Amino acid sequence: MDLIQAIILAIVEGLTEFLPVSSTAHMIFTSAAFQTEGDAFVKMFQVSIQFGAILAVLVLYTKKFFNFRSVQFYVKLAFAVIPALVLGKLFDDKIEAILEKPIPIAIALVVGGVILLFIDKLFRDPVIFEEEKLSIRKAVTIGFWQCLAMMPGTSRSAASIIGGMQQGLSRKLAAEFSFFLAVPTMLAVTCYSIFLKDWNYQGKEQHGYEMIMSSSDNILYFALGNIIAFLVAVFAIKFFIGIIEKYGFRIWGWYRILAGIILLILFSI
Repeated sequence: MDLIQAIILAIVEGLTEFLPVSSTAHMIFTSAAFQTEGDAFVKMFQVSIQFGAILAVLVLYTKKFFNFRSVQFYVKLAFAVIPALVLGKLFDDKIEAILEKPIPIAIALVVGGVILLFIDKLFRDPVIFEEEKLSIRKAVTIGFWQCLAMMPGTSRSAASIIGGMQQGLSRKLAAEFSFFLAVPTMLAVTCYSIFLKDWNYQGKEQHGYEMIMSSSDNILYFALGNIIAFLVAVFAIKFFIGIIEKYGFRIWGWYRILAGIILLILFSI
């Protein structure tokens, strides 16, 4: 991976992480286009730059995350993230080994797109418009919905947003709670990738931080990737909220369907 490729991957991460279009799918296909998808550092890099995206949520929703008088907010997130942590630890690597292939991912994009076409009509009578009215039980249910994203191409954002709307949340609140839930979920995945997971890099097992520190180029890519992912994610979150408030989710459904069909054609040739 060179500097330009690292920048492009960071832009893709920032743009797609919080949109219901599957950032994992976009990162996998971008890596495939660069012919770097098998490189251990690239795989770790794709996960680690989620930290920049996490910071975007913390900055945009500072009052929500740092209002220490609202203990219930932290309790909800703590309980809601448990399903992803447990099931992710048990099954994520196995699922990716089977399904991290172009055709299944493209199919998942299309199927998810079809669902998004109808999501506004299916759940058009929300009853919860403020996070404070969201119960712990409903938050945990959304956490289980989020686990669907373990299948590449599904989209963590789409799964948790659909789960939120199924639980009676408004479109805006479902999207925002998806952002909130992303913080502990992605932080756990990022920390695991950098500090705990063993990667086969340059012929030996290394932790993520060892790969990062192994060269000045890797340090540069890691730092710059997180900065770019942060800046782009700030824009993407603001853009996404504005779009769904005005137009709902149909535009993202059509995007997923079109992208999935194009990828099916390309990888079937």
